[in-house]
Amino acid sequence: MATDIRVSVMKTPIDIAEYLFTRLYQLGVRTVQVVPGDYNLAALDYIPKVGLKWVGNCNELNAEYSADGYARIKGISAIIKTFGVGELSALNAIAGAYSEHVPVVHIHATPSYPGNGDYNVFANISANLAITVAKITDAHDAPTLIDHTLWECWMQCQPVYIALPTDMVQQKVEGERLRIPIDLDEPVNEAEKEEYVVEVVLKYLYVARSTVILVDAGAIRHEVLGVGAVDEALTNFGDVYAGSGSNEAFGPLKSDFNTTGFSYRTSQLNTIDFYSDHFQVRYSLYPKIRMRGILQKIIDRMGIMHSGTLEASNAPITHSWSWPTVGNWLQEGDIVITETGTANFGIWEKRFPKGVTAITTENQRVILLVGDGSFQMAAQEVSTMIRQKLNPIIYVICNGGYTIEGYIHGWDEDYNDIHPWKHAALVQAFGDKCQHSYSTYQASTRDELTSLLNNIHFSSAPHFQLVGLYMPKDDAPAALKLTAAAAAARNVPMEQ
Repeated sequence: MATDIRVSVMKTPIDIAEYLFTRLYQLGVRTVQVVPGDYNLAALDYIPKVGLKWVGNCNELNAEYSADGYARIKGISAIIKTFGVGELSALNAIAGAYSEHVPVVHIHATPSYPGNGDYNVFANISANLAITVAKITDAHDAPTLIDHTLWECWMQCQPVYIALPTDMVQQKVEGERLRIPIDLDEPVNEAEKEEYVVEVVLKYLYVARSTVILVDAGAIRHEVLGVGAVDEALTNFGDVYAGSGSNEAFGPLKSDFNTTGFSYRTSQLNTIDFYSDHFQVRYSLYPKIRMRGILQKIIDRMGIMHSGTLEASNAPITHSWSWPTVGNWLQEGDIVITETGTANFGIWEKRFPKGVTAITTENQRVILLVGDGSFQMAAQEVSTMIRQKLNPIIYVICNGGYTIEGYIHGWDEDYNDIHPWKHAALVQAFGDKCQHSYSTYQASTRDELTSLLNNIHFSSAPHFQLVGLYMPKDDAPAALKLTAAAAAARNVPMEQ
């Protein structure tokens, strides 16, 4: 066999797939979300080889959502999916990660180039949802492409796309590069520009009669609303702001849900916006300057600012009662996840204990609050949770349909109803050979829920647990009703 001259001069030749997964390990990734398929099977063999664990998901969409959650907790994540249909199945979740600045590395195993078709079609679609696209077609360039793409993912905090053809998986590259980690230090702001922005911000803060600090998604990469980004046990913690002072906003994301249907009424003349890579003070924009250096100087110079201090029964479980009750049950260090629906708005109505973040890590309870309609969209991943011996506590809000959609339009229409499920039987089916590793409950009165929350064994999260939480169909969190009303008003055609 002829010797490859390019490989013969390498000090430590390794396969491209091993290089890629080793770099991911160096960045802190320990688990890769996977849906096996024809073109990624060879690459999957390298995952355990470098010390990573792979988790097989039920479908690509759920795999991407899992990667999204992993990145919010760990700082970055990776997913490897099948070519074509599987890749397209994940686009909705990828778009969510892109819009919310979640750093996910999408590895797409493709047929060998050039092949007999246009394999760029799928990459071109995904390019609209990635900060960088890397197509590995030449072994010589592969390490540079991989390193640059991973650097962009980390620094820009957004998804990236890596196409890995089957004929590139075992191509050799220089492994010596792995001795030097990717430089993840943030670029330093231009000193003169940074100093000027600090002075401008302090100028307006010092003269403000009443300063309100709004901490949003850009400040902590866990939750769209910035819930849990600040210690809510502080005496000067106000509440969750979602629309209807002088304001400082850290990492603002002014979406419809964040602002209760775009109902915020803060004047830009009284607003200072801190973004990860630029600032806006009133109507003046300061591009290409990062938050970290600016914020620390402002804290150091600002000095002390004045701040103010902002039961059980047989009655049905209502939102106004249940959310404060669940909030009191939460423990320090819990991780709370809510879907974008009823639970998303209900979570605003309680305060978190110190260290609770809204979005698993070892030794922390993970609590999911999800509507029955939303649960039906991804329920098969309960199987993955049980298979991986995870111990979440899932509360399924059973109220017979799509609540927010009903409040927007068509309350009595069939399209806002869902077919009810027997959730306990569903969990039993998914956990067929693991009957010891799950428990199911249901609560329809305040007494039943209070008793469950006071159960020490339940609260210790010993294994997978699912609670059916039955509420009246016409009940909803106040913020949901306000957002739905704003959406309904926008949906009505303007009179000509």
